[in-house]
Amino acid sequence: MDKGALLDRLGLTGEDRLALAKVLDRAEQAERRNIPAATDFLTPQQRQAALDLLRLVGTPESAYLCQGGYEGAERQVFLFLPDWLDRDCAGEYSPIRCLRASFREEDKPSHRDFLGSLMGLGIVREKVGDILVGPDSADLLVMDSIAEFLLQSWFSTGRVKLRVSSVGLENLHIPTAARKEVRDTVSSLRLDAVAAAGFCLARGKAAALVESGRVQLNWRECVKADKLLEAGDVVSARGYGKFELAEIGGLTKKGRISIVLLVYI
Repeated sequence: MDKGALLDRLGLTGEDRLALAKVLDRAEQAERRNIPAATDFLTPQQRQAALDLLRLVGTPESAYLCQGGYEGAERQVFLFLPDWLDRDCAGEYSPIRCLRASFREEDKPSHRDFLGSLMGLGIVREKVGDILVGPDSADLLVMDSIAEFLLQSWFSTGRVKLRVSSVGLENLHIPTAARKEVRDTVSSLRLDAVAAAGFCLARGKAAALVESGRVQLNWRECVKADKLLEAGDVVSARGYGKFELAEIGGLTKKGRISIVLLVYI
């Protein structure tokens, strides 16, 4: 099956199709030239689609690594390995660099400020991974191809002055994800029922949201409102946010199922 047919089979279009085509290119490059080959940063949705694609073409899991610079990174790259490179020794071939942009604590630039500043310098989004904003600095995971340019050319975000330096991945400042615990009961573990609780919607509106294709279950689009969820599943929806079904409890006296949600804020 050729590349176009493979991408058609997964229903990929637009930027996602281009990103996944590059995944196939890098996998082929590593195999054909027998050298390490890495993609740019992929979104969680693109990463899941890439995993589906690689399984479809029969690429073994031992042939690549997913890396984002730290455990739990949202945006990650695929590093494809030649047959002479062991997974445990692949760290030195990682294309990821960490830059720390320090600022005055009272200035308080946001994630949006940093991203807008980078786009203003002509940096495309796929060259930048997670942006971890702290009280007086932000750690950015970037492709090594743009790291030196940013070190030499990036001095501000809006009116906020920055001091940009290179730091080792082992010295990353990783903020704790802001989540709130929500305890609720649902009539069933169907996606629409749990989404209604997580997004504070009426059951009918949640079902319509799912059927419109705007809801993702574990980073894959899901249009089946009756899909049954399990503990650990992550549900997200454009414009509504994201939550994890953390716990499934027993039945209440009224026959409803108690659940615990971790809602990202």
